[in-house]
Amino acid sequence: MENIENKIKTTPKDFFVFIGSMVALYVSAISLLNLLFVTINASFPDVLNFSYENFSSSMRWSIASLLIVFPLYVFLSWFINKDLTSNPLNKNLNVRKWLTYLTLFVAGVAIIADLIMVINTFLGGEITARFAFKVLAVLIVAGTAFSYYLYDLRRDVGQKSDKMKLLVCTVSFGVLASIIGGFFIMGSPFSLRMKRFDERRVNDLQNIQSQIVNVYQRKGVLPNNLDELKDPIAGFNVPLDPDTATSYGYEKVSDLNFKLCATFSLKSDALIDSKNTTRLVTISSGAFTLNENWKHGSGKQCFDRKIDKDLYSILKNPKI
Repeated sequence: MENIENKIKTTPKDFFVFIGSMVALYVSAISLLNLLFVTINASFPDVLNFSYENFSSSMRWSIASLLIVFPLYVFLSWFINKDLTSNPLNKNLNVRKWLTYLTLFVAGVAIIADLIMVINTFLGGEITARFAFKVLAVLIVAGTAFSYYLYDLRRDVGQKSDKMKLLVCTVSFGVLASIIGGFFIMGSPFSLRMKRFDERRVNDLQNIQSQIVNVYQRKGVLPNNLDELKDPIAGFNVPLDPDTATSYGYEKVSDLNFKLCATFSLKSDALIDSKNTTRLVTISSGAFTLNENWKHGSGKQCFDRKIDKDLYSILKNPKI
């Protein structure tokens, strides 16, 4: 009896392997759910959300975590099952039982909370496709984890199971499909870099535009070229294109109209219309957003601007 007790004592290897497996499981599940949620948000945008949503940052973390942690979880699970096949008594290790029941508890709570949210939302008449798919994602991920570990507690560890192989293949395929779907929405690392260049260009054009308005209010006329915007005292230097280090385009069209131009690598997330045309915008509030005033196609794009004299009157006594 004493020998049997010694055989099923938890060793440091057992402890850290089981702990590592569960940590990898939780990180993989959270990353997968986050990736699915962001994918759903991108596929079913909220019409009540007027802000610009950038999905790439959240997706990058989720994809990076899944690419590293999920294979680690599969390996540790394989290692544990192989060890259980060689040493069936390890099935009764306290650390295995505690962590397994903890996982069942967490998964069960997630499923119950998910169902409560469904009923509550349904009673409030607010169920949308976006919400429904998120609920389904939680049910699938939590339900899969719950089913697997419940089956793992009951199965004979000494026998190979085709169900386990099928489950591993199905889950791995689902994770891989989610990662590929994330890349389709997020884009490749090269396209993301080009997108960052374009975002920098838009920010530079906004700064130039603000300085043009400032010069107009102080001097009463639009600058003839971008060099006239330089202000060493205020510390304003005309920015250059971040990729080519060339100047942005500027043209004084009339006493109140001017044009700003830049060469973009990609088109913005949503063009104003199907054609790569520019939009005539009257400067009114000073709050410029990409969604309204800076949508662009790829290649050289120009933005027509017109000073509203009622909103941007010439200062009588400008402060220097």
